[in-house]
Amino acid sequence: SHIGIAVADIEAAAKNFGLVTGDNSPEICEVADQKVKVAMFSRSDGGHGSGDRIELVAPTSPDSPVARFIENKGEGLHHICLYVDDIKKTLAELKAAGVRLIDESPRVGAEGNPIAFVHPSSMNGVLIELEEKSS
Repeated sequence: SHIGIAVADIEAAAKNFGLVTGDNSPEICEVADQKVKVAMFSRSDGGHGSGDRIELVAPTSPDSPVARFIENKGEGLHHICLYVDDIKKTLAELKAAGVRLIDESPRVGAEGNPIAFVHPSSMNGVLIELEEKSS
């Protein structure tokens, strides 16, 4: 689906990422329950598939998980999001396999699709977001 980048100032970061993606006017929206603002950048790949997508994620509160991430690690790569066909089934399979989940049931993501996070301790240090692709 996309790569998530944690940023402190979403407006300043959006200008930078607009330069490299050619997408100079991404929609910035707030995901209140996650205490973040997000901006999704898309870059067409010339008809070879869905294209590249980068999501900027900025905290809206000092107690947000993204604020803690930036405080501990600085700005940068936050997560990799992968599409899955059936998020509930995927979460059940991961849990049965002993994978540590942050979300044991899906929640609604910035684009309105069901999402869930897998803990980085089970994924070689990488935070993985699962997203059920809309039909």
